[in-house]
Amino acid sequence: MSPPRPAIKVRALAAVTRIAGVLLVPIAFCRAPGRARFLACQWALSLRFPAEDLRGLAPEALAAFTHARAEAFWRDGQLIGLTSGYRDAAEQRRIFLAEVRRTGSVSAARRRVLPPEESGHVRGLALDVRPTEGARWLERHGGRYGLYRVYDNEWWHFEYRTVVPVRLPHPDAAGWLDGHGAAHGRSRTHGDETWPDVTRPDAVDGRCSWMAQDPGARP
Repeated sequence: MSPPRPAIKVRALAAVTRIAGVLLVPIAFCRAPGRARFLACQWALSLRFPAEDLRGLAPEALAAFTHARAEAFWRDGQLIGLTSGYRDAAEQRRIFLAEVRRTGSVSAARRRVLPPEESGHVRGLALDVRPTEGARWLERHGGRYGLYRVYDNEWWHFEYRTVVPVRLPHPDAAGWLDGHGAAHGRSRTHGDETWPDVTRPDAVDGRCSWMAQDPGARP
């Protein structure tokens, strides 16, 4: 059975992006000889994901993310784009209140999105990434850069941490963590983690369906 046409398009765009990265290396070398491959990767990915916005990220989170995706690009040919990074408190509050209205309660909303005073996005330390395979790569290798998937129910959400975090089932799980007495600095996974069907076009690339249908579902 042939892959769906959108999936073929995504693969073609990924191949073009990798070729663009190679072609951009000489230009990047003229600008920064010691960082040519790094710069060429960032330029190529900015062409592939033109809507991404890296502004506002904490310097350490920005450095970790850009270096991690450069490794993914050159070593494994994997593309990683940013769907959502820094948000100011007003935007985060709007997203949270929209989720409260959608779910009908604060407690239900907090399982999907946090208020600004608790959100890693407002601190510039959280990153929502795409596509699915890019998130898989980051979950496997991001720890070398201090980037960790922190919630079982959100495959796209990573945060910069200086200590390996305990994996939580969902954003509103601080009470769960305290109740289980888990030690900070030790990773924990759960059996209910979910990954979308990577054959679905919206799970592979673009603005994923969860974002298009439910923009408040991001911590």
